[in-house]
Amino acid sequence: MSTRRIVMYNQVSADGFFSDPKGGLDWVVSDPEIHARAVEGMPHTDTILFGRKTYEQFASFWPGALQHLDAAGPHGSDKRDPAFAAMAHWLNDTKKIAFSTSLKQATWNNTEIWGEIDAKRLTQLKQQPGKNLLIFGSGSLVSQLSEHGLIDEYRFVVCPVLLGKGRPLLGEMAERVSLKLLEAKPFRSGNVMLTYQRANG
Repeated sequence: MSTRRIVMYNQVSADGFFSDPKGGLDWVVSDPEIHARAVEGMPHTDTILFGRKTYEQFASFWPGALQHLDAAGPHGSDKRDPAFAAMAHWLNDTKKIAFSTSLKQATWNNTEIWGEIDAKRLTQLKQQPGKNLLIFGSGSLVSQLSEHGLIDEYRFVVCPVLLGKGRPLLGEMAERVSLKLLEAKPFRSGNVMLTYQRANG
């Protein structure tokens, strides 16, 4: 039986930031082609991992995401795009694990709160039967799991914008991590999806 993989998915600016200095994401270039590709990948994932901040952002939007379909979705996306509805249903139905020492109760359905990051517990989870585990946003979580060697695949959507300043995805890490390029996929929007795995993966 093959081990489940932890896959990180994040949008970053061309100069390497994953949010502006205040945490804003209005610079992200909405891309229906990438949305459709994300929908195609949903059947391969059965658990989503979140840090607290990203969890709270998602939990405040996605449970009611299919209301007011005439309004814009995240990053200016079109709520009438079939991929948007598919994403909303999937996010709401899929098992979610939020890592937080301050959250005491989850308001979003199908959520477990795990408190501190426990590398041993996550390793055991990866060894259980199931599909991939996906991380959205959650820069602190990505940094810590990278330190523990637990992220198997990194998917960066590089947007055609230079922010000049902002928040980097990865904080300070004790050691560098070498990656192997699996795919570089350009899109008509100017976005480029870069998919890497750990070089020793």
